[in-house]
Amino acid sequence: MKFHILTLFPEMFAGPLSTSIIGRGVESGLLGFELYNIRDYALDRHRTVDDAPYGGGAGMVMKVEPLTACLEEATRNAPGARVLLASPRGTPLTQKMAAELATEREIVVVCGRYEGIDERVRELFSAVEFSIGDYVLTGGELAAMVLVDAVGRLVPGVLGSSESAEDESFSAGLLEYPHYTRPPEFRGLKVPEVLLSGNHKEIARWRRTQALLKTSRIRPSLLETADLTGEDLRVLQELEQGGAR
Repeated sequence: MKFHILTLFPEMFAGPLSTSIIGRGVESGLLGFELYNIRDYALDRHRTVDDAPYGGGAGMVMKVEPLTACLEEATRNAPGARVLLASPRGTPLTQKMAAELATEREIVVVCGRYEGIDERVRELFSAVEFSIGDYVLTGGELAAMVLVDAVGRLVPGVLGSSESAEDESFSAGLLEYPHYTRPPEFRGLKVPEVLLSGNHKEIARWRRTQALLKTSRIRPSLLETADLTGEDLRVLQELEQGGAR
């Protein structure tokens, strides 16, 4: 998969794209990136990319001409690719959305700045706005990095083991169960006995129960859309009655 990223600050991406799992994905050829500096497409000698908004108000707006020219080059390099726009008013990025995007060959990501971009850019390129949370950032670069990490790690082969992604929070509609490793006891806190038992059926049952417990306490709204079995519903009923551990 290849990401085409449009930004005013391409230098911000050097670290995130070259380290850890994403960096290994690049080294293995499974992931690729092309960075476009929007300022290179400005029309004046001052490389102006923003202007005051029509109708008045605080802040500046990214100009339509340089961003359109930059997007035209990116979409020529990635014909048919989806165009995504980082925006606090966008659709929340979810694990399901990340998994869907991971099936694409190429994605174009626009990093907005200032008060936002000229709306005509979104209309011209049918850009899909996405958000990483109900808050406002200085620019879309950090949101783009989150998107790249969430999507890139799901590209087949990048994680190494497909089970790593299948067992994570949100992959099954629930928050993930707690994890433990050696030593079996630390400062009086012990690893649950079931995890030391070697009984894989009981371990799987414990993990599922813990995932249900975590989700019901922290993100109960996820249970409304999670794929729950009859056993899950029984466990949840016990949790409500305070009987499950």
